[in-house]
Amino acid sequence: MIKVLIDRQIADDMESTYEEAIKHTLSAIVAAPGYVSGASYKDCADANHRIIITNWRSLEDWSQWSHSPERKNVIAAIQPILLREERITILSA
Repeated sequence: MIKVLIDRQIADDMESTYEEAIKHTLSAIVAAPGYVSGASYKDCADANHRIIITNWRSLEDWSQWSHSPERKNVIAAIQPILLREERITILSA
């Protein structure tokens, strides 16, 4: 199993727009082969800084999802409200 950390910085006053866009991600990611679980966190010192931690059965499963049309649509929907490109870190035990 691997963990994928996704680090995002949302533009000011775009929190509700981000939250709405992310709701669409949840339904798609739950159906993705190899997806195990995930959680989203807000930085206590900066509500616009988000960390998403997802668990995947394998690196191959994550890679399939990360290059899928569904994920590309999600990123396209939130890209305009991010201050920088998301940062992805892949961890293994």
